[in-house]
Amino acid sequence: MIGSKVKNIKERLPVGVELVAVSKWQTIDTIMDAYHAGQRHFGENRAVEFAEKVGQLPPNIVWHFIGHLQTNKVKLVVGKAELIHSIDSERLLLVINDEAQKQGITQRCLFQMHIAVEESKFGFSQEELSCFINSSNFAKLKNVQICGLMGMASFVKNEEQIRAEFRSLKLYYDTLQQSIFSQNHHFYHLSMGMSGDWPIAVEEGSTLVRVGSSIFSL
Repeated sequence: MIGSKVKNIKERLPVGVELVAVSKWQTIDTIMDAYHAGQRHFGENRAVEFAEKVGQLPPNIVWHFIGHLQTNKVKLVVGKAELIHSIDSERLLLVINDEAQKQGITQRCLFQMHIAVEESKFGFSQEELSCFINSSNFAKLKNVQICGLMGMASFVKNEEQIRAEFRSLKLYYDTLQQSIFSQNHHFYHLSMGMSGDWPIAVEEGSTLVRVGSSIFSL
């Protein structure tokens, strides 16, 4: 059942769009069901659970950290996640850079943008991020690699609102890619779309879709 769901979604994704199976709260056996169906990219949103699973599952899994990351949990994630999607503050990126420097690595990251109407969601506004990436603090960061943006649309039934939010994120992504990140050949990811709205996200330019319940729910 899980395997067929994975294959069904992958068959609907265009070339260049990667499926990240959101495996939070799933058992090792359940994750392995998706793995045996060919799924290799998995996403977790709790640092402790993430670190435990990394140690128990096959080493060729590509791990994504997609949830809000507290600064005191950074060491559980840096060096284990291929990509951290949820850089939602200047302070968090500075702490990640320091931890990556201690480990002698470069950590790949995405900036999380606040595009939804819900105040509870994390992320930068366009003004906040533009200010940060033009600052001297950002220029000093040598152990992080910014690979794009992530955003979550409003949890509403209005598809036009969802599409407009994704579209606005894509426009800002394009602006950054053509300006401050024009010489950064790693800036090519736009992580948007979850179980309820990933087809719209793909139509609006997503390169990474984070799908959990459509794969793992009964």
